[in-house]
Amino acid sequence: MDDFDFPLVINAVYLLAAVLFFLGLKQLGSPATARNGNRIAALGMLIAVMVTLLDRGILRFEIIVAGVIVGAAIGAVFARSIQMTAMPQLVAIFNGFGGAGSAVVAAAEFYRLADAGADVPIDVSVTIMLGTLVGLVTFSGSVIAFAKLQELIGGRPITFPLQKPVSAIIFLAIVALIVFLVAEADLNAYYALIAICLLLGILLVIPIGGADMPVVISLLNSYSGLAAAMAGFALGNVMLIIAGSLVGAAGLILTQIMIKAMNRSLVNVLFGAFGAQTSSVATAGTADDKVVREATAEDAAVAMAYSQTAVFVPGYGLAVARAQHQLKELGELLESRGVDVRYAIHPVAGRMPGHMNVLLAEADVPYDKLFDLDEINDRFPDTDFVIVVGANDVVNPAARDEEGSPIYGMPILEADKSRQVLVLKRSMNPGFAGLDNELFYKENTMMLFGDAQDSLVKLIAEIKEL
Repeated sequence: MDDFDFPLVINAVYLLAAVLFFLGLKQLGSPATARNGNRIAALGMLIAVMVTLLDRGILRFEIIVAGVIVGAAIGAVFARSIQMTAMPQLVAIFNGFGGAGSAVVAAAEFYRLADAGADVPIDVSVTIMLGTLVGLVTFSGSVIAFAKLQELIGGRPITFPLQKPVSAIIFLAIVALIVFLVAEADLNAYYALIAICLLLGILLVIPIGGADMPVVISLLNSYSGLAAAMAGFALGNVMLIIAGSLVGAAGLILTQIMIKAMNRSLVNVLFGAFGAQTSSVATAGTADDKVVREATAEDAAVAMAYSQTAVFVPGYGLAVARAQHQLKELGELLESRGVDVRYAIHPVAGRMPGHMNVLLAEADVPYDKLFDLDEINDRFPDTDFVIVVGANDVVNPAARDEEGSPIYGMPILEADKSRQVLVLKRSMNPGFAGLDNELFYKENTMMLFGDAQDSLVKLIAEIKEL
């Protein structure tokens, strides 16, 4: 046991854990290896936690064991009971817990040093304050994101007069408090810092609408990593710095991918209040030209079954209907009839990054059948049949054709260029962006209204009878 007290041994084990983190992160880059990547990274974290406990000489291991048991039990319940439709909410609240944990560590270190009455090095004091700021903003912001996704509060942006100046003033007050606390460890000022940081997190997320939730979730994930890294600097723990930095960097990269997929800037997402008011995009032609061609399951099944190529475009409606297994069954049925079936995945489809990938993975859809936007778009003109299941904004031609549209310039899945499109949708209600969709009125589009799972079951039954 004493051997673990040597810094060389501790750092060597930390290096091993860091290597496992990097290997796990590398494998997370592909759906085919993501599960194994999770296992490798989890093993690295287990090693890091164990050696940290031994290195720090924890005296009450029974408390640690109890915490592990309780945490594992809660995690197991979540893993088995949370529906796929609630996965974005779960990720959002987990980001919040990560931020809160880092803030608690920073606060505990602040109290310990304040009680000791010793002079706190400036670098340690600064990292404690920054850990408190980032951790608490992450926590309260994630709670608001969770409430929006869970529909506990409205999903549309919440704005009020002078909102940006108010947020700016609050941020300046936080900076002033941090400067004061670095100079003097005052508990009352620290309590004020905690309250104002929580308020700032709320104000940063309430003006962001449901359409931008994938970006918000990835950004809050980055914040949680940065908060952990700050806690690592405050404690002088190399492993926590490495792990937090990896999470922070990965979250920032994912955020950049999301905003690129939406053709918007991060500033516009955070402060643009996109979707605050329901918009309607003017499409080519007059209102009289907007004819919806409603199809029956039998009509759609005939067109689909005798196609040579088909592309499935899943959206959040697929998750709501829990219809991923029926979609896979339909794909297998078409393949048995010689149809080449592919799945088109838009980066911001759903309510969190990778939502559709996770959904289809649950139904064991082969990874080699999933194609991202850049890989599939050139294929649509040669595709006989496209079935859009619960997607809206990511297939809206207005993003490509209408310069006056709020989503103009956003890369979309160009399903409208295929020979025939079938849209499964509950109604003609718009998507997150609140915009009319020109695709629904195209001559090559059929609409099949109803619950996506029921509609897919009907299509499967009709194809089997052909």
